[in-house]
Amino acid sequence: MKHPAVASVPDTRDTFWRTLQTFCATRVVIAVVLLVYVAFNQIKGDRPVAGPLDWHTCVAYLLLAAGFAAMVATYRRRFMWQLLAQIVVDLAAISLLYVMAGGARSGLAILYLFPLAGAAILAPLVLALFFVSVVTLLLLAESGYQLLQAADEVLASQAGLYGAAFFAAIFLVNRLAARLIKEEDLAAQRGQDLRLQEAVNRIVIADMTDGILVVGAQGEVYAGNPAAERMLGLPLALGHSLQSLHNATALAPIAEAFGAWRDGRHDAAGDDKAAYVMIKPEDALAPMTGSDAVRSYVLHLKLRFAGVQTPGLPDRRTVIFLQDVSEIENRAQQLKLASMGRLTASIAHEVRNPLSAISHAASLLAEDMAQGPQARLLRIISDNAVRLNRMIEDILRLSRKAQPHGDPVLLGPWLADLLAEFREVHKIEHDKIHLGDMFQYQVRFDPMHLREVLVNLLTNALRYASARPGSIRVHAVAPKPGRLELHVQDDGPPISPEVRAHLFEPFYTTSSRGTGLGLYLARELCLNNGAMLDYEYRTDVLGDGQPGGRFVITFGAIGGAV
Repeated sequence: MKHPAVASVPDTRDTFWRTLQTFCATRVVIAVVLLVYVAFNQIKGDRPVAGPLDWHTCVAYLLLAAGFAAMVATYRRRFMWQLLAQIVVDLAAISLLYVMAGGARSGLAILYLFPLAGAAILAPLVLALFFVSVVTLLLLAESGYQLLQAADEVLASQAGLYGAAFFAAIFLVNRLAARLIKEEDLAAQRGQDLRLQEAVNRIVIADMTDGILVVGAQGEVYAGNPAAERMLGLPLALGHSLQSLHNATALAPIAEAFGAWRDGRHDAAGDDKAAYVMIKPEDALAPMTGSDAVRSYVLHLKLRFAGVQTPGLPDRRTVIFLQDVSEIENRAQQLKLASMGRLTASIAHEVRNPLSAISHAASLLAEDMAQGPQARLLRIISDNAVRLNRMIEDILRLSRKAQPHGDPVLLGPWLADLLAEFREVHKIEHDKIHLGDMFQYQVRFDPMHLREVLVNLLTNALRYASARPGSIRVHAVAPKPGRLELHVQDDGPPISPEVRAHLFEPFYTTSSRGTGLGLYLARELCLNNGAMLDYEYRTDVLGDGQPGGRFVITFGAIGGAV
């Protein structure tokens, strides 16, 4: 059977050279011990004074051992030739000392095990057994010579026992060495495959459009791919200081979703393991204008969690997949808009004719009833007919993606007038809606569009808010220079994750009386004016640590403080 050392070209295998270096170092130690042994015997007087051949053999063996060690360290070529030369020198030196020391009674036969073991480990089995045969024959020859000389205390069986023991030991060592070499080859092959797979994984992960986060049990971030870095605006690659989902404000929604998944509050079946969150990266991208700036500032992410199975290990890891679903939602909505195009055109045509008749009739009645309560009712009819006509035009514009030119709007006075009218129409107390101080903020937004958006949000808030004063709050926040957010929130129960996932889809509604177009049209009106409308679920919304939600309008064009 061919030894793996020969088959795998040992000149290129570092393991064999390191093993040979170890044998060389051991040889130097053995040569020094032999030299001390000869000197000790001479001083003790157990045998005749050592002759020059003993000393010369030990000194020469020590010099050759040092030379072999130096050669292996400096000249890594012709491995098998170096190994054979060293084994031959070992056998020759040990044989000379063995014969001169008196043969078997000297106890030096055990030294043969050193070169024979080296041959068993580093040479093919046939060659190792050849050297064992040579040593056995030498031991038998020396014993036979002693018998012929009629020497005392000569045991012929001792040489045979040494030979048999050497054959068994060398065969066993060679088989174990061959097995270890095969295991090393397999490990090296597996390591090469693993490195290749890691290189492929790095390329695939680096080019993925979806973000990947590797987090610990407490939310500590261990690694992330470039897509996750771009989404979150944080350094997440290996080599950076460890982040935590709980330390960064921008990652708070992800931390909450991860905590919910970790605690088992998500259904384990199907796509229910996914969570939808909105994040606002702390490190904004390059300055942009219009809706592109808002889209870069507000990201909608679909989160999927996958636990890493680590049986028996104390540390647990979870892989979080981040998918930006903003564009997917936009494409889905575009498909729905395509089907809405003809429907809206037909509805607009069918509704405008009766609406025109209503407006004309209201005008004729107003000529006869210039005063009295009937005149006020006619004015309400006329105003709502105009508003309904404007809404139809907005729907048609949305289907054509027309971009209106926003006018400067001073938020404080404008919102005060809107809320006064809203309170009168809905017959609610003045202190139920709290308006924050925002007189210094000015935005560019079509006033009628902004009116439709705010009325829609306030109507939804009024439906779920309690009767307490300040249960509905409207206030502005400027988180960064050049950014302005308008928050509309109430103290009602937050929207469930299942509803949040489809909140702004057209025709999606949880009310039997709703059409499912209110929030969708509100968001589209915001996008057409370079803004973004979204729902934000946070634990600090209500100010008392209780979870809640709020609608947030992020303006893309700000007129500046006044």
